[in-house]
Amino acid sequence: MTSHHQSTQTMKPATAAKKLGVYLEATPAEFQEGVVSRTELNALQTDPPEWLRELRRNGPHPRPVVASKLGVSISGLARGGVTEALTTEQIDALKAENPEWLQKERATQAEVRKEAVRIKEKNAQRREQNG
Repeated sequence: MTSHHQSTQTMKPATAAKKLGVYLEATPAEFQEGVVSRTELNALQTDPPEWLRELRRNGPHPRPVVASKLGVSISGLARGGVTEALTTEQIDALKAENPEWLQKERATQAEVRKEAVRIKEKNAQRREQNG
């Protein structure tokens, strides 16, 4: 016998935090200790509560967000010695300071993006020729 009621999809707080782009350790205890349903996640994304807006605005931000705000890769962050979450203020200070590692990693990231575009265009040309 199979049951016909649809079970609610839930996710661990770490997964939900990742999808929301926030640092799990900075979220409220009730968020960290519970499970999040797909419906709750959608509600958080559509109408974020004050704690979520505040976290997104000021951090601390998880490394993927820090990397994005600095224009570098996550491994570039690690090479630069940044291994933990940073606040918006810390990110802005890093941008203002613009240390050598950050300049180098931004240049590397720019090259990676240029190469990705070149490959994409080359593949598109190949498809046109063979199409």
